[in-house]
Amino acid sequence: MTAHDPATPNSAATDPAARGPAQRDEVAVRAARDADVAGVCAFGEAHVRPHYAPLIGAAAADEQVRRWWNPPYVQAAVAAGDVVVAEQGGRVVGVAQHGRAGPDHVVYKLYVAPDLRGSRLGPRLIAALVDRLPADVDRLLVEHVAANRRAAAFYEREGFVLDHVDPHPSGDPALATVWRMRSLRG
Repeated sequence: MTAHDPATPNSAATDPAARGPAQRDEVAVRAARDADVAGVCAFGEAHVRPHYAPLIGAAAADEQVRRWWNPPYVQAAVAAGDVVVAEQGGRVVGVAQHGRAGPDHVVYKLYVAPDLRGSRLGPRLIAALVDRLPADVDRLLVEHVAANRRAAAFYEREGFVLDHVDPHPSGDPALATVWRMRSLRG
């Protein structure tokens, strides 16, 4: 048996068809590019409504997609460098978006395709956003609707502690906005 010279590519490294299923289906996390806008919007269309309709109602879920997953909005966020994507087999399978609330840096979007939830892709998307923050940022906020208990549990596991809760104008506690914070310093 001969040792492989790492400087010489083997067929598995150069031919995707020669790779095993795990390699062929790897998920890449990277900064979104202009060419990703349509894929990000399609991801939102496919996953946001079904996720949020049971939590906040169909009309509010539709409004989420109309406001935050339309091409002009997504294009502006991508151009600002605020979006990272997870890509598998040429399709967007996860999206995270960073923004600002006054002086604070905030994760406003963090979504993973249902078939990849539990694969540790969410933490990878958060890490990619953190890597894009200025070096002097010492905390990161995230917000979610109170009814989204799965998001609450995920963020708690990832070290985000309760910061504050903004009541919803309707007074419905399930629709309140929960803000969580994670320190970015040791």
